[in-house]
Amino acid sequence: MTTEEVPKPVQMLQLLVGFQISQALYVVAKQGLSTALADGPLTVEQLAAATGTNADVLRRIVRALAPLGVFRTDDGLVEVTDLGKTLADGQPDSVRDLALFWMETHYAPFGALLHTAVTGENAASRYYGEPFFDWISRFPAQVETQNRAMAGVTKGLRAGMFDGYSLPEGGVVADVGGADGAMICQFLAGEPDRRGIVFDRPEVVPAARKVLAEHGLADRVDVVAGDFFESVPEADVYVLSYILHDWDDESCLRILRMVRAAAGRGARVVLVESVIPPGDAPHPAKFVDLTMLAMLTGRERTAEEYEVLLDAAGFTLDRIVATPTPFSFIEATLR
Repeated sequence: MTTEEVPKPVQMLQLLVGFQISQALYVVAKQGLSTALADGPLTVEQLAAATGTNADVLRRIVRALAPLGVFRTDDGLVEVTDLGKTLADGQPDSVRDLALFWMETHYAPFGALLHTAVTGENAASRYYGEPFFDWISRFPAQVETQNRAMAGVTKGLRAGMFDGYSLPEGGVVADVGGADGAMICQFLAGEPDRRGIVFDRPEVVPAARKVLAEHGLADRVDVVAGDFFESVPEADVYVLSYILHDWDDESCLRILRMVRAAAGRGARVVLVESVIPPGDAPHPAKFVDLTMLAMLTGRERTAEEYEVLLDAAGFTLDRIVATPTPFSFIEATLR
């Protein structure tokens, strides 16, 4: 039966069970089911024993997820698919940490999305009683999960994004909101004559020193703590990777004006963001935009919206470089 032949109410029910699928996948990630199966198939009983789960419950979760391509079952054995392996530790394209981060910090606040739709108030702020970034900064374990999740995005969802792309010219590159430094490592790995700066909140940047050392960049990339609403370091090229989408337009203008205050005329800015395409074509940014709506004050934007935002902050949009991934490089010059 094709999708067109499935009755519309059934199609809608398949969409409505998304919350159940999310929770089932969280069990897979949290209990390490895919990790346990990475070396080969196991019986449900063996898998349950290896992961500390109830065998009967596990059998039912596997049965629900197998038709979605996460597992294969045959003659009493459970095998993880390539899709399912993305929830395993140690895989180059793993998004396990992102699954943990979303489900442990985003899932519950989304229950207040109706409140957001009616009032415009941020769902996460209503759920946590304060803005999300303020809440998470008080929980080091969640900050660590967030850092790993964002690094996983760089390694997994952005695989191939950097092929054939080089930053605009400039001796010093500042990664504003650079978290654990994974992004600047990508940019500077083949650029031995450039120096770098990883700039982020005090509770975030300690993770960067380890990552930079692992990539042999500790001697030419400084780690600086601060608040990009108050100031940013002086540099020639500023990278803001997945930063502006977290914030409303006025907050974005504050960030860009901090860059303008620190930089000289002609300095370059590179935004690494998803750009919403026109029309009804599917694109991950359209659902990430709902995440911004519920969790933060930000939004995903179209090319025209980025151009207007940059212009208002004193930058001229130079070009948007699409990649094979959902992300693009948006280059601009300070006037």
